[in-house]
Amino acid sequence: MTTTNTPSDVLVPVLRRVGIAVLTVVLASLFVFLAVQALPGDVAQQLLGQNATPDAVKQLRENLGLDQNLWLRYLQWLGGAVHGDFGTSLVSGEPVAPTLLTAFRNSMLIAVPAMLVGVTVSLTLGVVAGVRRGRPSDRVISIVSLVVMSVPEFMVATVLVLLFAIGLPVFPAVVLRGTDATVAELLPTTWLPIIVLTLAMAAYIVRTARSSTIDVMASEFVTTAELKGLTMRRVVWKHAVPSALLPTLNVVALNVAWLLGGVVVVENVFNYPGMGKLMLESVFNRDLPTIEAIALLSALIYVVCNLAADLVALALDPKLRTRQRRPRTRTRGARSTRSARSARSTRKAAA
Repeated sequence: MTTTNTPSDVLVPVLRRVGIAVLTVVLASLFVFLAVQALPGDVAQQLLGQNATPDAVKQLRENLGLDQNLWLRYLQWLGGAVHGDFGTSLVSGEPVAPTLLTAFRNSMLIAVPAMLVGVTVSLTLGVVAGVRRGRPSDRVISIVSLVVMSVPEFMVATVLVLLFAIGLPVFPAVVLRGTDATVAELLPTTWLPIIVLTLAMAAYIVRTARSSTIDVMASEFVTTAELKGLTMRRVVWKHAVPSALLPTLNVVALNVAWLLGGVVVVENVFNYPGMGKLMLESVFNRDLPTIEAIALLSALIYVVCNLAADLVALALDPKLRTRQRRPRTRTRGARSTRSARSARSTRKAAA
């Protein structure tokens, strides 16, 4: 029995995934807040030093709101975070939000180009390697991706600095200015971080896309399409690639979230003033409001990327939208079959 998709068949799975994403963000915010509050030591005592008097420590705790109930502080912090207010930095005394937005903007300068180039090139290479399995092009792509996966990011960054900043002084090695650097000043220093992030991200996606393409090319519907006389190019890009992308979406989402959330190692090697660099400085200085803000924003990025991957999977695979409707159809068919068999048995017994 064929089924037709109604708007509710599409809307219900989407709303369910959005609800799960919102719940995940709330739980992540709770975990982040409790984890930061559970760190050893007294923040007020560390800010004032060991020679501070108990009255001064008590007064600072009251000013910071540390004497209030834990759950009340969490609700106040979460309410402020929803409106973009992450509190005041304990180090600089300035609001956290502007500093965080500047670091996030700087991270986007290297993350977005790496994401666009890396995802496009890696998916293409993965599909080519899967279609041409066992051929020289497949071996070259597989070996290169395996080597890139095996080398740590800081090692790749160091080699690129030696080659293109010291041996051939084409690009700057590090960023000399801090968070006050403008976009125009940062652009010349973004090339080497972009190359490192692209290589690190593309290797995993190539391996996943290759394995998925090999599985899809061995499926029955691809064989049927070939028997119908379709060209190999049409079979690959129209029939095989959409199905091969489904298992790869989660890997792409995780790598994109890894980029957008700020890459600690790469930004630290190049002294790049992004979210990763800001996180290291905040942990070193025990700037709790900044740590909480970075952790919450990173969790939000991961949830949004995974939600986007789920929605794209729904668009590429219509069977996911009708999965909950089909069992009911089969159940009704099974019940009708059992009823018909019972009726025939009753008539035979009566005869």
